[in-house]
Amino acid sequence: MDVTGKRMNKKERAKERREKRHEEISRLRTIPYSDHQRWWSAETIAVVTGGNRGIGFEITRQLALHGLTVILTSRDTVAGEEATKILLEQGLKVVFHQLDIVDHESINLFCAWVKTKYGGIDILINNAGVSHNTGSENSVECAEKVINTNYYATKNMTKAVIPLMRSSAEGARVVMVSSRLGRLNGRRNRIADVDLRRQLEEVESEDIIDSAMNKFLEQVKDGSWVTGGWPQNNTDYSLSKLAVNAYTRLMARILSEWPEGQKIYVNCCCPGWVKTAMTGWAGITPPEEGADTPVWLALLPGQSVSGKFFAERREINF
Repeated sequence: MDVTGKRMNKKERAKERREKRHEEISRLRTIPYSDHQRWWSAETIAVVTGGNRGIGFEITRQLALHGLTVILTSRDTVAGEEATKILLEQGLKVVFHQLDIVDHESINLFCAWVKTKYGGIDILINNAGVSHNTGSENSVECAEKVINTNYYATKNMTKAVIPLMRSSAEGARVVMVSSRLGRLNGRRNRIADVDLRRQLEEVESEDIIDSAMNKFLEQVKDGSWVTGGWPQNNTDYSLSKLAVNAYTRLMARILSEWPEGQKIYVNCCCPGWVKTAMTGWAGITPPEEGADTPVWLALLPGQSVSGKFFAERREINF
């Protein structure tokens, strides 16, 4: 068999494995949680950022279908109210509040409202994000916006909400919607600098992550990023998600020292290449499936896992 034939067989086998896994997940989604698994109630409060469309809307819908109270947030008030109306008409317990995670004042106003209305929250799904490349494009024209939104704003939102997370025996949960494109040690699309990869893998402070992002943005400005050893596929988006993954590990380690009853579990996940506006509708995974792993992580009974990376309900390597 020639090389081309071997490649085709490898791709076909990979496709078969994906399809089999998707079928398995579809089956798992039909199995209801038993009473002893359901640690949540209608009084459990979940917040979903960027919940007005795509994966965020579907995460909101699925959490609400499980009986939680879900706060759908959106930068665009009109879009957020329309999305909330759709879910309310389905009899779901969903509340809307405007939130722009890039805006510090918007975060502060949101947190003050949550504290006054609910006293705190139990679940945060960091879903809001942006990407300005589709297909094989790799422009870094919007790199600063992508890094600021996907990493810095997500970090700021997480820091602001952690003091609001309510103590419980089951622990509060933070789920970062990330991407396999941000894997540190993937065979393709990884940072060439071995020392930097090691520092980000063993991340001891957010300064290390910030420094890497700042270095990239500086190289974008002077045009040297192409030869800087950065990922070559969706560079700015990949790096923003790499930063989110590193921050997930860092926060999980810090929060693991909190006493029992006050635990907060932080994990990240890849929803897959989902058919949404962000992918230019070119994705192969429907939003219902893309939302499954974030929802599964948020509701995981007997939660003890933290600082891990998941896709299709399975742990994967960073």
